[in-house]
Amino acid sequence: MESSSSPQEPSRGLSRRRFLKIAAAAGGLATIYPIEFSRHYLQVEKHSILLPRLPDEFRGMQIVQISDLHFEEFDEAFFLEHVVQVVNGLKPDMVLYTGDFVSYGPLPITYGRSRIQPCAEILSRTACPLRFASLGNHDYVVGWQRVKDGLETHGIPTLVNQAIPLERGGKRLWVVGLGSASAMASQPDKAIPKSVLRDGEPMVMMAHEPDILPQIASYGVDLMLSGHTHGGQIRFPFVPPLYLPRFGRIYVEGLFRLGNTQMYVNRGIGAVGIPVRLNCRPEITQFTLL
Repeated sequence: MESSSSPQEPSRGLSRRRFLKIAAAAGGLATIYPIEFSRHYLQVEKHSILLPRLPDEFRGMQIVQISDLHFEEFDEAFFLEHVVQVVNGLKPDMVLYTGDFVSYGPLPITYGRSRIQPCAEILSRTACPLRFASLGNHDYVVGWQRVKDGLETHGIPTLVNQAIPLERGGKRLWVVGLGSASAMASQPDKAIPKSVLRDGEPMVMMAHEPDILPQIASYGVDLMLSGHTHGGQIRFPFVPPLYLPRFGRIYVEGLFRLGNTQMYVNRGIGAVGIPVRLNCRPEITQFTLL
């Protein structure tokens, strides 16, 4: 006897259960991507910068900028070690670190203080002998003197409203480091020697917060290197960054010019608040001075 029923064709649609499984997997991937992949997807940005006042002896100089490490809140040791390896592969003439080596939250301030020495130890493996640092707002909350001492103990001179000359063939290029504007500690009058302004010598300035550019441009600084904004850190398509810190809301990332002053805003290495980066890769910047 033939059966009155006929074989059923496979369903061409998704069952509710299968749809929910796929949606959950997609949601998981969407969560993992900014936390584990995008946050560690390091990018090297390369720029040639023409500085009209630069002496010929310094033309072609390679400078690498690193910023906003936020070490182990949430930038892990293995990732910072990778950053150092990449920097060493670039073989720069000078490395400049523009602040926020550690964080003051979400963990207690004592944790941030405990991360100073391990962070500085990893950075000390940078092969370039010419290294200078300035400090950011998180460093000031954790304790700027503690951070400065930790870096200098590991061979990284830290300029807090100070300047130091580099000399080649009797000509000079000044490296200037400011305190944090967010901490009300930025003092360009103190940092820039009067003789530099009088003689019109070129300056590269480390200033953590970019929105002080109008003030810095009034001093005729040739190149200002900043961080602080993380480039927005979480960037959804077609809309501005959801959160930007004070002194980092006008100039968010990349190259800017005001008068004779050029400024670059680095997206930083680490993350703050939550361990997420979206459409905003961590960055090492390599400059060639022309």
